[in-house]
Amino acid sequence: MLLDIENLKIEAKTPEGWAPILHGVDLKVDRGEVVGLIGESGAGKSTLGLAAMGFAQPGLRFAGGHVRFEGTDLLRLSERQRRAFRGDRVAYVAQSAAASFNPAWRLIDQFCEGPAIHRSADRASSEAFARALYAKMHLPDPEHFGLRFPHQVSGGQLQRAMVAMAMACKPDLIVFDEPTTALDVTTQIGVLAAIRQAVEATGTAGIYITHDLAVVAQMADRIKVMRHGREVEEAPTRAMMAAPAAEYTRSLWAVREFRRPERALDRTATPALEIRGVTAGYGRQKVLREVSFEVPRGATVAVVGESGSGKSTTARVITGLLPPSAGTVALDGAILPPRLDQRTPEQLRKMQMIYQMADTALNPRQTIRQILSRPLGFYRGLSGQAREDRLHELMEQIELAPEKFLDRLPGELSGGQKQRIGIARALAADPEFIICDEVTSALDQLVAEGILRLLSRLQDETGVSYMFITHDLATVRAIADDVVVMQGGRVIDSGPQGAVLDPPRADYTRTLLASVPQMDPDWLERRIAEGAE
Repeated sequence: MLLDIENLKIEAKTPEGWAPILHGVDLKVDRGEVVGLIGESGAGKSTLGLAAMGFAQPGLRFAGGHVRFEGTDLLRLSERQRRAFRGDRVAYVAQSAAASFNPAWRLIDQFCEGPAIHRSADRASSEAFARALYAKMHLPDPEHFGLRFPHQVSGGQLQRAMVAMAMACKPDLIVFDEPTTALDVTTQIGVLAAIRQAVEATGTAGIYITHDLAVVAQMADRIKVMRHGREVEEAPTRAMMAAPAAEYTRSLWAVREFRRPERALDRTATPALEIRGVTAGYGRQKVLREVSFEVPRGATVAVVGESGSGKSTTARVITGLLPPSAGTVALDGAILPPRLDQRTPEQLRKMQMIYQMADTALNPRQTIRQILSRPLGFYRGLSGQAREDRLHELMEQIELAPEKFLDRLPGELSGGQKQRIGIARALAADPEFIICDEVTSALDQLVAEGILRLLSRLQDETGVSYMFITHDLATVRAIADDVVVMQGGRVIDSGPQGAVLDPPRADYTRTLLASVPQMDPDWLERRIAEGAE
């Protein structure tokens, strides 16, 4: 037995004292085996995964049980001994690559740091291994990819670089904490295949934490379902996928299909946003090529495409962070200045953004009251009782009790609650147009559905227009009126959702739809075989 966690109890510090969050959980992992951990937000999945490294997050403590790695109880080791163990024998792939990399170091330097600290390989060997892994992860120009800084690659590319970095010391166990959350469906296949091939080739064991049931079906030999810090059930993957025993597990397996009713849009009115002939890039590298589309007033337009297709760069052009070399962006019929610092406060107010990772978008040292008060003062000039009244209205709009949450810090909220605060911060400006950048990709199915319902209701109430940047085609089907498909910096198809997707008009769109993981343990094998052909 490689890892044997027995009767593990972990507690969290609260104003009232220590409260249990893991209630005597067991977990066993054999060498070369992958165990999947699933459950809704707050189930304790990540806490259990980190415990496999003998680690508890700040504010948590081990309150009982054992974490034995090849017979050695990590909880009985000194902190110095545990630090030497981490990264070498067991590695961790975090959910948020953006928050995990040092922005001042090149990727190759960060890859080579682990082997240097643990003295497991010299610099030349580490660099050669990095390049080989970059190629396996389908990263662009693997020979030189590591010379880039984290901000010079896309979110999906950075996530793959972190998976490669976890393998730098060739560990016995890797804890994968939502490693494909930020990846588009076509890239995800390559990464999932690379992870599984690496596990099989090296005998590395894995703990795969995810809220994506279709993904865990491809990756895990066994699945453990958790809820409220307790085990619900555990079984081999095929047995559980075929016939889950617990009612809660069956509820997770149920297909949740929130679909916004089809609406009649006034397509003759001035669009909320109009992009015409936009070409843009970074230095000599051209990313966008004559991009054109519009967002009808009061509509939701989903922009989809694989990593590097230009979705995020389009958002940077729209917000003025990246001036285009050609083309225009018009908001409510008025052409916007290309640079953010050239835009008026009123133009800034009308356009807001909700970010993918609330963890990095919210100031961890400010309370929710302070976070929401800033846009209320800056855009609306509110203070005193007027500001307090609006704070309460915003909290009620996002369905969080103001008396419970306004004076908390972001770290005291769940992922779904933090995303709701991100929505409230955007609403505080009373915008006419909101860019939603992968706002549900990091959330479990139950929480994500709640966010989509909330955004849909807010649109009905306020008439705000949305541009959804997403790689999740289930989200597209749930909420989008129109769809824009991008590939290689160009728009290859656009129009009403049904016309673009049912059936797909473009070959690339057909590929995207075929790349969505299915609840079938053999799906990935078939897709790899199809790709090989």
